[in-house]
Amino acid sequence: MIFTLYTLFPQLISPWTEEALLGRAVERGLLELRVRDLRTFAGNRSNRVDDTCYGGGAGMVVRVDIAAAAIDEVRAEAEPPDEVILLSPAGTPLDQRLAERFAQARHLCLLAGRYEGFDARVEALVDREVSLGDYVLMGGEVAALALIETTARLLPGVLGDERSHQEDSFTTGLLDHPMYTRPLEHRGARVPEVLLTGHHANIARWRRDQALLRTRERRPDLLDRAELDDDDRATLANT
Repeated sequence: MIFTLYTLFPQLISPWTEEALLGRAVERGLLELRVRDLRTFAGNRSNRVDDTCYGGGAGMVVRVDIAAAAIDEVRAEAEPPDEVILLSPAGTPLDQRLAERFAQARHLCLLAGRYEGFDARVEALVDREVSLGDYVLMGGEVAALALIETTARLLPGVLGDERSHQEDSFTTGLLDHPMYTRPLEHRGARVPEVLLTGHHANIARWRRDQALLRTRERRPDLLDRAELDDDDRATLANT
């Protein structure tokens, strides 16, 4: 899978994508990350890509002609992107379902802005706007990296164990169950006995029940969309 990322600060991206699982996925040819500098399209000695707002106001805005040149470039490639995505607080919130859809793509292009963002006319040039959440970042790079990570980990071979993402929070519609490892007891807190029994059916039921109860306590909104069976409803009703 290919990610093309246009940013004003490509040096922020490289260290993150050269280490750990992303770095190994790139080395193994599972991912290709193309990080490109928007200043390439500035066309002036100072490499300036932003300007003041029409109508006044604080901050600078990245010009529409700069973004348009970048989009034209990537769309003209031999393997154009399936989608051009603008990272924006006004976009659709990034969630697991959206990541699963992105993971089916062959090539995604991401636009990461800075300052006050892009000229509003850029919105008509992209296929989709995506937001990381209901807050404002200093730039779109963190949001772009989050999208790349949550999508890339769904690709075959990127994770060491394919079950990892299949059992993650949100993949089942619920928060994940609690997990434990050594030591068996720490400061009076002991690993639940059911996990020590080796009884796989009981362990699976316990984990499902814990996921249900955790979700009800911490993110009850998720239960409205989760697929629940009769055993799940009984757990919620009786606990």
